[in-house]
Amino acid sequence: MSVLLVDTPLPGVRRVTLNRPEKRNALNNELRGAIFSALEAHDGDAEVKVTIIRGAGPAFCSGYDLSADNRVGQPYHSAAGLGQWSRHVVEGWFKVWDLAKPVIAQVHGYCLAGGTELATACDLVYVAEDAQIGYPPVRLMSPPDMQFHPWLMGMRQAMESMLTGDALSGRDAAAKGWATRAYAAADLEREVLAIAERVAKLPTELAQINKRSVHRAMEIAGMRTAIRAGTEIQALAFQTEPSKEYMTRFRRDGASVSKLLTERDAQFGDYRERDDG
Repeated sequence: MSVLLVDTPLPGVRRVTLNRPEKRNALNNELRGAIFSALEAHDGDAEVKVTIIRGAGPAFCSGYDLSADNRVGQPYHSAAGLGQWSRHVVEGWFKVWDLAKPVIAQVHGYCLAGGTELATACDLVYVAEDAQIGYPPVRLMSPPDMQFHPWLMGMRQAMESMLTGDALSGRDAAAKGWATRAYAAADLEREVLAIAERVAKLPTELAQINKRSVHRAMEIAGMRTAIRAGTEIQALAFQTEPSKEYMTRFRRDGASVSKLLTERDAQFGDYRERDDG
């Protein structure tokens, strides 16, 4: 079974669907590589004006697949040493950021940890009102690989998110600036297709310049530099005693990972207490 499905729902609109529903579309290296390959192919295809990313099953994406050895088979080279993983994934999300053609995230259900990074890398983010968007690894592992929170949601919400790991609803994520807009879950796909159809009316030559005008403003303010610098902060967190103790207990099998994630969130009464996270 392919981990990524591709279709063309409208002229000029290509759609990719993360297709690991049994894993809540957790990102292993195979899936990440398939996403990058598809987006790069769309960037070079004159028939494609915009890409939509969504998830199969009950969730958009539950984060990185902690049951996989993500050190093996990475889809592109990144410099070795402490912080290699966080530098590696941030480099990948900036590959999406730097594409010529717009990318839209269509988020429903859980959007957690690495899933929030994937959505953040997209140009437009539309969410179901009842989606759950959060970064629970801050509770026992580390801050995010891609530290986008203060840039998109401001200092106070970023601080609350970093100090609790709590999720935002889709409605709150839109109100706080992480998402573009929230819709009732039943309306999400229709509304995303309507927006994509409008975006597809722009000539690609102009759309890519319009994209970069926004990106360059954020970069001049320091966003790219700050997020890259954050990868070393993330690596430092893994050297703390609580994080090291927690990570040494991981075994690369589903039962062990599930038990440890449930343990992490039990005292908070969320995520794994209700579903995967």
